[in-house]
Amino acid sequence: MTADWIDAWGLPGLGLAAFLAATILPFSSEVAVYGALAAGWPPWAVLAWASAGNCAGASSTYALGRLFAPRALRRLVASPTGRRALAAARRWGPWTLLGAWLPVVGDPLLLVAGLLRFPWPAVVVLGLGLRVARYAVLVLAAS
Repeated sequence: MTADWIDAWGLPGLGLAAFLAATILPFSSEVAVYGALAAGWPPWAVLAWASAGNCAGASSTYALGRLFAPRALRRLVASPTGRRALAAARRWGPWTLLGAWLPVVGDPLLLVAGLLRFPWPAVVVLGLGLRVARYAVLVLAAS
């Protein structure tokens, strides 16, 4: 099934999968990354498309936190993961973004970063940079 999807959508589809995985949607981009590599796509292209899509999705999650702070706060407090992310962010500030690359908790951390208006340079370096590093490790491990 993954191979069919990759053949049909190609590398832009990988970027879309990575984008969706970086939102609050329960979606895994790692499967798509491994599928793209198994389908024979060049590792550098897989890294570039997955990173671009994931960073765009993570940036949109941050932006949603900034734009819809009251609603985002209600949504975060309604979930155990969101409450943990909010408590950690209030305690450690932008350093919380060191966990933004992690599955499950990374996306709520970026939402909280937007909600608490963490500075954009910290989001880029810690939140997005570590996501690219995660994909680099995945690609190297699978190649």
